Amino acid sequence: MNIDILLNKQLLYAVLTCASVGGIAGYIGSLMVTKRMALMGGALGHLTLPGIAFALAYGFDVSLGALLILIFGITAIWALERKTKLPTESLTAIVFATSLAIALLFLHHDHIDIALIGDISKITLLVTIITIIITTGIYLVTRKILPGMILSNISQDLAQVEKINVSLCKFVYLACIAVVVAMGVRIVGGLMTAALVAIPAATSKNISNNLSQYTLLSLLFGAISCTLGVLIASITQLPTGPMIILCSSMFFFISVIFKR
Repeated sequence: MNIDILLNKQLLYAVLTCASVGGIAGYIGSLMVTKRMALMGGALGHLTLPGIAFALAYGFDVSLGALLILIFGITAIWALERKTKLPTESLTAIVFATSLAIALLFLHHDHIDIALIGDISKITLLVTIITIIITTGIYLVTRKILPGMILSNISQDLAQVEKINVSLCKFVYLACIAVVVAMGVRIVGGLMTAALVAIPAATSKNISNNLSQYTLLSLLFGAISCTLGVLIASITQLPTGPMIILCSSMFFFISVIFKR
């Protein structure tokens, strides 16, 4: 009986954590899809792999390792862009390829599955609480800057007339994306973070009538896909990360049928 209770608690922690991360990933992905930045999530996911490798090797939290390497990588791209004047896309490819090479050199073969497709088997109550607090904070921050980001996407001049600090909004938004990706690697690994942010938003876009519906449904589809993926994985004993993405893809293909 005690084992059953423990397993139920572990499943509850996994569901709450994944639903929180999936929901905020879908919400923040709604703007990424609109700005054609969805693949950035995948690029950042690949960048996290050295951080995940070091976290697994030295026994600390994978999301923390992912976030630290993301901060380093984004800073490196910014510094190289200023120094070399090369296009951001070129520098991004160089940094991300280098990160992937480093990860493959130092990633222990026992940790490959965890790094690539995630692992939620050791989520604790503390991790769940911290995740919910962080995702709630990101939601509130993103909701605050969302109108300004959308307006700047339509017209930079109009955004300046409205006295919106576009540069600050972009910096805050990129920081939020980095944190979401760092949390996302825990549940879907470093390979599938782009899908975590892009598919719920694409699903919502197919059936939404307005911006409010679009952002809300993106959040809901992200949370529901993660919840359903965790539950199916617990029943079938299949990997949770791929199952989450498959559930999300299922909702997308259903939405195509009902596309407005």
